[in-house]
Formats: sequence, structure tokens, C-alpha cells
Amino acid sequence: MCGINGFFLNNQVTCIENRIQRMNDSLVHRGPDAEGTSIFSDGKVAIGQRRLSIIDVDARSNQPMASATGKWVIVYNGEIYNFLDLKKKVDYPFQTNSDTEVILAYVEQFGVERFLDDCNGMFSLCLYNTEFDYMILARDRMGIKPLYYYYDTDKFIFSSEIKGILSSGMVKSYLNESAIDEYLGNRYIRAPYTFFSNIYQLAPASKLFVYRNNGSIRMEINSYWKLPEFFNFATEYNENEILEEFSDEVCKAIQRRLISDVPLGTYLSGGVDSSLITAIASIKMEKPINTYTIGFAEDNEFQYAELVEKRYQTIHHKITIDYNEYFKNLKRIIFFKDAPLGIPNEIPLALMSEVLKKDITVVLSGEGADELMGGYGRIYRSAFDFENNNLGSNFYEYFCSLYEYVPRKIRDRFLKTPMLLRERFDKRIKEEFVMHRNEENIFRYFHKYHVQGLLQRVDSTTMLASVEARVPFLDHRLIEFCYTKVPYDLKLHWKSNESHQKAMSLFSKNYSELYDVPKYLLKQMAYKYLPKTVIERKKVGFPVPLAFWINEIQDIAKNVLSDAYWMNHEVLDDFFIACKTNARFAQIIWMFINIEVFRKLYFDKDWRY
Repeated sequence: MCGINGFFLNNQVTCIENRIQRMNDSLVHRGPDAEGTSIFSDGKVAIGQRRLSIIDVDARSNQPMASATGKWVIVYNGEIYNFLDLKKKVDYPFQTNSDTEVILAYVEQFGVERFLDDCNGMFSLCLYNTEFDYMILARDRMGIKPLYYYYDTDKFIFSSEIKGILSSGMVKSYLNESAIDEYLGNRYIRAPYTFFSNIYQLAPASKLFVYRNNGSIRMEINSYWKLPEFFNFATEYNENEILEEFSDEVCKAIQRRLISDVPLGTYLSGGVDSSLITAIASIKMEKPINTYTIGFAEDNEFQYAELVEKRYQTIHHKITIDYNEYFKNLKRIIFFKDAPLGIPNEIPLALMSEVLKKDITVVLSGEGADELMGGYGRIYRSAFDFENNNLGSNFYEYFCSLYEYVPRKIRDRFLKTPMLLRERFDKRIKEEFVMHRNEENIFRYFHKYHVQGLLQRVDSTTMLASVEARVPFLDHRLIEFCYTKVPYDLKLHWKSNESHQKAMSLFSKNYSELYDVPKYLLKQMAYKYLPKTVIERKKVGFPVPLAFWINEIQDIAKNVLSDAYWMNHEVLDDFFIACKTNARFAQIIWMFINIEVFRKLYFDKDWRY
């Protein structure tokens, strides 16, 4: 796990060594164990890496690393979980035990495309071809590891974080004003866009080719993987057989992520997802593992985490923070993320990462289980509600009304910024929704878009403390299995025919988890491992007591937003009144604060030198 940087220029620029070094220095938190840089093509190509040692911690595995022939040089961030299987397929004079060298060997023997098809892992990487002077960059299928780039006809610059690109001194920061509406709606920015109008994120499952042609830099992007075409709606099936196969796939996904040459542990929030990972990891590792949970005196789930701790005799760490510690760290963690925070629990997650780094370097986390098995019952049942309550002909608009965080009427009234990204994605997704049943559209939307926000959160809140997070429920083989082999009814399962009938005249906010069981098959699997109390309790998110602090938050907002040019701050009192009509009013105000804190950090200075 690391941070990677580099650039590919049409013409030489001054201070090449200094620029790539400053890019590396900006990512020291991602890789405190080692660093390296290499320069090619008479100073027009440079790559660098900061290393967090996980597999083969020997210095021989430091990067940049060249292949045996010298044809390929790699900088790479991530883990290839099946690298030992891939290693058996190549004839190569290995000098290390690292997964990095396996990538080089596989690419030399079979090519980049074959590697991307055969690997199972999380990664962002750059392969530079020294023979023909071009770069290939790629990102894993689900976008677990980040990769950002700047491009014009004279230069291509990439990094694991946007601050890496800015630290090159060759790029000016411009606020992408359309991203403000996008963020308030989704809590994240959908690829390929970012909060910077001239910096982009490479989309998940994408391969990017950079080369020179006719005196300018050229770039091509292609996708190498997509979600399965088939989605299982079978009504006749053998539940026990599917449960057995599903359990096996989940266990294999977790087992793959236990490979490590450094200490490993798990998050343990007390929910079914992290608890199940903890249980299976404990069994597979055959020893007590470190587990971590964090909360507030006003609101926490410690009691549920402790049930799992006691059953598996984990080495459990319970962390408590308060209002002062929470807001003291807001600005600092925004800087690590290079974006406004999307979810209030990013601050406690970051603080927890800094605590767990004292004991472990790798942590397993439960992101992706809800998206895999329909865990957000209120939204995943929206297709059923739409059909049974005569809600019109446009399901996409109804879906947005439930999914989007800050309602469009608030954004339309109080923002002065353009809505270009909203218009662009509305058009695209309406066309995508025509292609499938609405129940299926929801799953595809969450895997294609929503998980981007989750993964940005988990990456930034762990890597700021030099911790690697692994997410078993986003294993691409497990996702493919659940799309094609697990019927929809075993994801969101009615408790009885009578419950199904009763729900037809209601909305999901009134019946979800009362008349049905979201994540049904996952919970059936969990009975083998977890107490019923953990499995059957009503789903809650990671609680952050913003509502308890509303007076203090409103005071902060009045101060921070008083000169926020991007919003109608002259009617700030009306803004607070409008927010208070929404159940999420404290978080909505918190999000507006985030935007302005972020803007002042990144756009009130010139990064060029």
C-alpha cells in the first residue's frame, strides 16, 4: 500500500528532481517506510512512490521497480490478493517475494490486458514502457484505490491524491463550481470529475494510455471490466444450496484479504457486516485479533461490539471522543482528503485509524455489504413502492428524491453555482435506467456510483494514518456471484406472503425491517457466527450526534458561511429555517461548512512554482 506520483511531458521543465520529490513528500502519510523516484526520456518522464510495506517488507521490494529486461518500470499502490497463483503461471527470474514483481513478470509474459483480467485485488498503478516511451495507468474494478490526473497537450500528471498533482508546481487549482451541487446531492463527486475543474479521477475498472504523437501528449481511456449483464430474479430456487455457495464465496473473499507480512485487525462497529468479518477472520487466523470501535458519550454502539468481542476473545479497543475533539480535527482531515468530508463519521474513523496504527497496519472493513445485498431497505424497496403507489412514470426522479442527501429545492434556492454535473448525470442515468428493471437499476447505481463515496472515505481516513483498509464485500468475484447466482428475493426477503400484501399499501420507511429482511442471505449466514441480538437489531448508521450540537454548528456556520460567494449567504437565516424542515438538518448545515473550509484551504493560494 503506497502513494504513487508521476508526469509525462512534451517538453523539459526546470527542477525535475525537485518536482517529483515534492510530489512524493506530499504523500508521506501514505508510505512512511520507503520512497523512490526515477527519471527517464531526458527529463520528460518521472515517476515516484512512497511505500507502506505490507507484502515482503524487504528493501528489495521498494519502488520504482524495473522488470528483469528493463522494458517495464512500475509504481503501484495496492495489493494483489492472488499474486501467488499468478506467480505460478510465469517463467521469470524473481528477485523478491513481492506482489509488485509478480505484476511486472505477468505483464512481461502476457501483457497488461491479461494481467488486468486475471488479477484479484485493489490497486492503482503506472507502468512505464522504457522501450517505446509510453505509460499505462490502471485502477481496480471497483475503484478501491484512488488515482487522479491532470492532462493537457503538453503534460500529463498523476498521483494517488490531488495534493500530489498540485505539489508538482505545474498546475493551478480551479474550483469546479458544479461539483458543489454534486457533493450536496450525493456526498461525493462521481468519476471522472473532482472539485478541481482541471483535475480528474480515473474511473474504476479503467486503463489509461499516455503517449506522444505529432508534437503533443495524447491520452486514451478504456474500460476493462463491468458488472455482469445478467441479474438473477429467479422465483424457484434451493435456498440451502445458494446459502452454502454464498457463505463459501464470502469466506473466500475474507480469506484472500488476510494475507499480510504485518499485523492485521478489523473494525468492529457492532453491525452485522463488521461483526461477520471479525468472526470469520478470527476463525481463519486461529488467534485473537485486534478489533476497534469508536463512539461518543451521547451516542454509540459499544454494547453490540462487546458481544462479538466476548464470543471471539478479540483484543478489543474502545475509543470515545467528544465535540471539541471532533471539530478540532475537521480542517485537518479535509486537507488529507482533498475534498469536503461526505459523512460525519469520517472524523471518528480517521481518529480511530491513528489509534489502531499503534498495533496494526492492515484493517478489514465492512463497506460494500449493503450494496451487495440490498441493505438500505428504504431505498432498495423504492421500486416496489413506486409500482404500488402510482407515483408517476419517472422512477429515476423518485429514486433521486430518496437517495440525494440535500434536497434539490434547497440546493436550487441557496446555491449560486451552475448545475452542469447534475444535468449531465441526470441525462446519462435516465438512459441507463431504461435498460433494466427498476429493482436491478438500484443495485447497479449503488455499485457504479455510490460505492465511490464509500471508498474515498475509507481510503482517506485510513491512509492519513499509514493504515491499509481492505473491503471483502467489494471483491469482484463475490459481486459477480451475487448478481448472477443469488435471486433478488434472497437479498430483500419478505417475511411472509401476508407481510408482502400489507406492504403494498405502504412506503418502505414504514415497513422495511418490519415486513421484510434486507440482506436476508447474509443474515442467514451470520447465524452460524454471531448472536441474534447483533443480527436482528434494526440497521443504524455510524452515529455522530450532530443534532445534539446543533446550536454550536449553527454558530460555526454563521461565521464560516458569511462570505461564501457560492451561496446566497445574504439569506442565511432563511437557509437555517429551510434546513430545519428536513430530518437531516444538522448534517446539511455541516456539509455547507465543509465546502467553505475546503475552498479556503485549496483555492486561496497559487500552487505553481
